[in-house]
This record gives sequence, structure tokens and C-alpha cells, in this order.
Amino acid sequence: MKKIWQALPDKTKGYLLTLIGVLAMSNVYIFSKAALQELQLPQFGFYWFLTGLILTLILAWQQKSFKKIKNFSPKDYLWLGLFGLIEIASTTFFFKAINTMPNPGVVAFMGNITPVFVLILGYFILKERFNKMEIAGILLTLTAAFLLSYNPKWIHINEIFVNGSQFVLFFALFGAASAILMKLNVAKFSPILLTLNRTLFLLLFSLLMIKIQNLSFHISHSALKNVLIGAFLGPFLTATAGLYAIQYIEVSRKSILSSTKGLFVLIGSYLYFKKIPTNLQIIGGLLSIIGVVLIITGKQILQKNKVK
Repeated sequence: MKKIWQALPDKTKGYLLTLIGVLAMSNVYIFSKAALQELQLPQFGFYWFLTGLILTLILAWQQKSFKKIKNFSPKDYLWLGLFGLIEIASTTFFFKAINTMPNPGVVAFMGNITPVFVLILGYFILKERFNKMEIAGILLTLTAAFLLSYNPKWIHINEIFVNGSQFVLFFALFGAASAILMKLNVAKFSPILLTLNRTLFLLLFSLLMIKIQNLSFHISHSALKNVLIGAFLGPFLTATAGLYAIQYIEVSRKSILSSTKGLFVLIGSYLYFKKIPTNLQIIGGLLSIIGVVLIITGKQILQKNKVK
């Protein structure tokens, strides 16, 4: 198997890893939603990230990834701490969105707003410019986010958006901040160490919240089953496959493929929860994918023009 993998072209490896990551992430929405129906968020997080940490430690040990830690400077540890805190905020809002919104597929599509925040933060922090195609993508993605979060049954102005959509915006914003910081420091840390750092911070935060809220560590067998399956797919497989994919293909190509995860989540939501999206949500989901494609294609054109 190892020889077959080594014989594959780099782009093929990148696409395969991205596909694995997309399919795994799509199922994360399903199994986390199922587990959160029985658990409080800190209980869920403790078992979810404990499982992810164990799996990641095994992989890191096999790959002898810990040797790189010896060369870390105090500044590197500060960066890891900052990454960890941002991941706590982003991931907490992510799971709050899944727990609150009825259809996890809508959460997946709304998450496509993240590239918009990446562009905006890149403009202010990295002094990056964007072209007309990127602007069109931003407007289309924002329109999609509005359609996905719109509540057609609203009576009062504070009911115009579906409850939980605010959590999507928060996790997308923190996710974008993490992406920008990773871009500035990606050469310093290996993918497996970044995954390990993220999972460790989230596990410790979950443990702290269990103690603060005086919650029980006892959970049902059905909840544990959903957590174990989801944690393998999420903190371990999705994160690791995604980080390794960008070693073989451009981040832009990975992002385009990742933006389609909502389609898989919608199918899983129907099969698992019998949740059917509204026509407005389907239109919004498709627009969000088109918006991401425009943003990424526009950025590629901009980068090519810079080279010329």
C-alpha cells in the first residue's frame, strides 16, 4: 500500500486527501449533531477531543514528529498558544451552531463564508488586494449566507435570522483569523503538531468547563458511539488529511473541493435525521459554493498577474 501511495503523482495525493477530508468532515456534522442531542457541550468536547488526542498522539509517535519540538523557540510556543485559544473559540461556536440549528447541512453551507473573512482580514493584515471576481464572490457568498440564515416565519425584527446563524458567523471569523496566522507561520510547524496542539487545547478547555459546570463524566452508550465515530473523523482524520493535502496541492484547490461538503451533509442529514432543506436553503447552498469558487479563482488570477 505504501509503495502504491509513493508512486502516485503529488496532485493525485492532494485530491485524494482532500476528498477523504471532505467526506470525513461531512460525517462530523452528522455524528456530532447526534451526540449533542444527548450531551452537554463540555461533556461532548471532553470525549470527542480525548479520542482525537489519543489517535493523533499515536500518529505523531509513529512519524517521530516530536523531534521538531526540540528546535522550538519561546516565540513558537507563544504562537501555538495563540493558535490554541483561537481554535477554542472557533470550535466552540462551530459545535454550538450544529447543536442549535435544526439542519447541520445549513451550517456546512453557511461555513463557506469563511473565505470572505479570510479575504477581509488578509486585506487589513497582509495588505492583500482583491479584484472584481473576488468582490463578486464576496457579494454572492454574503447573499447565500443571508438566504441560508433567513427565517421566513419571522414576526419581530430580532427573529429575521434562524437561531444559531450567529454562531456560524463567529466560528467563520475565528477560523479565518486562524487561517491568516497559519499562513504567516506555516513553515514552522508540521501538520501533525498543529493538529495535536489544537486537540490538546480543546480537550483541556472541555475538562475545565466540566469542572466549572459540575457536569458528570458518565454518558450513554449511544452518545459514546457517536462521539467515538465522529472524533475519529473530526479531530483526527479531517484535520490531518486537510493539513497534509496542502503539501501536495494548492490551498485554493483544496478550498474549492471543501466548499462542497454541504452537499454531503445534506444527504447525511436526510438519511440520519430526516431533515429536508427548504428551497431557499438549497439555493443559498449552491450560491455559497459558486461564491467560494469565484473568490478562489479571482485570487489565482491576481497571483498570476503578480508573477507577470
